[in-house]
Amino acid sequence: MHVHRDSQHATPYASQLEAMAALGYQRFHVPAHQGDTGAAANLASLLGARAVELDFPMLITEVDLATGDWHRTDIPAPIDRSLDLAAQAWGAARAWYLTNGASIGNHVMTLALGTLGREVICQRSVHSSTIDGMMLAGLDPLFVQPSVDLELGSAHGVTAAQVSEALAERPGAVAVIVVSPSYFGAVADIAAIAEVVHAAGKPLIVDEAWGSHFGFHPGLPSGAIRAGADLVISSTHKGAGSLTQSAMLLLGDGPHAEVLESAVDRVMRTVQSTSSSALLMASLDHARRYLATEGERAFGESLEGVARLRAAIARDGRFAEVRERILEFPDVVDVDPLKVVIDTRVGGISGHLAQTVLMHEHRVIVEMATDRAIVLVVGPGNPVDVERLMAALTALPREDEPADAAPGAPGSGAALESYAALTRLAPPAPGPRALTLREAFFAPAELVDADAAIGRVSSDSLAAYPPGIPNATPGEVLTEETVRFLQAIAQAPSGYVRGAAAAGCAQFRVVR
Repeated sequence: MHVHRDSQHATPYASQLEAMAALGYQRFHVPAHQGDTGAAANLASLLGARAVELDFPMLITEVDLATGDWHRTDIPAPIDRSLDLAAQAWGAARAWYLTNGASIGNHVMTLALGTLGREVICQRSVHSSTIDGMMLAGLDPLFVQPSVDLELGSAHGVTAAQVSEALAERPGAVAVIVVSPSYFGAVADIAAIAEVVHAAGKPLIVDEAWGSHFGFHPGLPSGAIRAGADLVISSTHKGAGSLTQSAMLLLGDGPHAEVLESAVDRVMRTVQSTSSSALLMASLDHARRYLATEGERAFGESLEGVARLRAAIARDGRFAEVRERILEFPDVVDVDPLKVVIDTRVGGISGHLAQTVLMHEHRVIVEMATDRAIVLVVGPGNPVDVERLMAALTALPREDEPADAAPGAPGSGAALESYAALTRLAPPAPGPRALTLREAFFAPAELVDADAAIGRVSSDSLAAYPPGIPNATPGEVLTEETVRFLQAIAQAPSGYVRGAAAAGCAQFRVVR
């Protein structure tokens, strides 16, 4: 682990890129946009000359290898100093920068666990990249089901009691993997879960993709590392404002740190690009500095804007913000205040149609929609233009009379009502496991019609949105209930099944 003492005001990596760009080098290296003409000028017309100038390759002396006098090796590299500052800012023992999003973090995490054993305990509503990573690592998961708000179309978290039961059932598990916060901002009791997991002698891994901003203002929940997690996947661009596809892995300082650090280091060398983007890593450096030095002020502005927005929604009375409803679930101890979840159905319009109209008629883009709700994400320093947003919400059409909606429009007509009713039904329980994730994924497969797929072993991971929990993973038997549920979702307006092999789930990919 690196230990350097830079101030959080410093941006060692980004500043060194700027210094290098200012020296006016004649470049004969990749990337091939060299100088200020040709390919460089072409890119500069899109991104600006500054971005092109800073786009250095990896393994440049004085940036990621060493700094200071070229012949000295005792001065730490700017990238190492930057990583140390990131670890300090989030309360971690060590940080790794990721330039292929938190998805590669989930791959690294699962492959690292694969070097330690084969059995894991895993929340069922993990990101698809975690399922993929477990398949690649040959892990055998025992899934723990999260609570699900079927009307909102959202999955929340799991409790310490559920994790304790799973540990008793699977004592050979090498780790426990949970998700907190959820897509809708629901925060699990990570401290209590960590206590249970550590009492069993296991490390706790938390997918905190949606909580990279936690802990940087008293009005925000605490981050998972400070709550006792041993390894955290943080999608820094989501809540902290770095460039898209930039993320971090954070290591806790508990008794499992040494083993996990060694395993992660080994896997990072295997899967991390040898051409990681300097621009993405520099954005992580700057995002960390901003949160560490200005986060309390910036998030204060955001929280004040969100408070005014919630008050305006309540005064208007047509729609409902559902933070308090989410808090009623027993596995939820807090809700990210910068996630604003608006129940649009109570105002006579589906979330899908509201999302479409807001974007195309009012130039307002929301993060996501379900049949019943839209979800807004507010970043650091965004004071929120409440008046503009409320004017757009107030102007949304009503769908109280389905016949008045345009045929085929998202969320219209009888198909919408069928879909809305369906999403309020409990998704069927997954079928029994016949093969491991890895065995099923790499086994010879074939496409068969839906009726013929019933009773066969799925080759794919399939998840209906909403709520996005995998309804089938590779190696599980496809039951009739699961096939019909996925077909109904896929064929409904705005319905979507991630991983489907054919339109409308008319066919399924199964083990031959």
